[in-house]
Amino acid sequence: MSTTTESRRQAPIADLNPAEKALINRLQHGLPLVRQPYAAVAEELDLSEQQVLDTVGKLLAEGVLTRFGPMFHAGELGGGLTLAAMRIPEADFERVTEQVNSFDEVAHNYRREHDLNMWFVLATETQAAIANTVSAIEDTTGYPVYNMPKEQEFHVHLHFPV
Repeated sequence: MSTTTESRRQAPIADLNPAEKALINRLQHGLPLVRQPYAAVAEELDLSEQQVLDTVGKLLAEGVLTRFGPMFHAGELGGGLTLAAMRIPEADFERVTEQVNSFDEVAHNYRREHDLNMWFVLATETQAAIANTVSAIEDTTGYPVYNMPKEQEFHVHLHFPV
């Protein structure tokens, strides 16, 4: 479950040591598809496998990394995936954030400086479940959800060097 406001303290990039920076940069390109991927990354970075594992755990615990895990294409697995947005008054934002994030189907939730100020991704087991989840969120929050399903997929290899 993601939140729209960062609840964990994030270490400034300047506080990261060279090994942490190198590992973050390397992991943004994915893990190699080998029997021991962490060992392979460790070898590339001249670290031990245990150092890689411990560093990933530390970065997650400190909130430097907020998610680390596989990415699955829900649509190709028979599931549903959509981008959704809501227009939430500031006075109600935190309450609605908690309500939206209580749904297991909410994969990411971001606050935006826009008229539609809450954006989130819904991932469901079936395509039909998207409409049910949108309806349930509307019933729970009392606000409309703008469902924006993907029309075309683009692969952007986003990388943020640290």
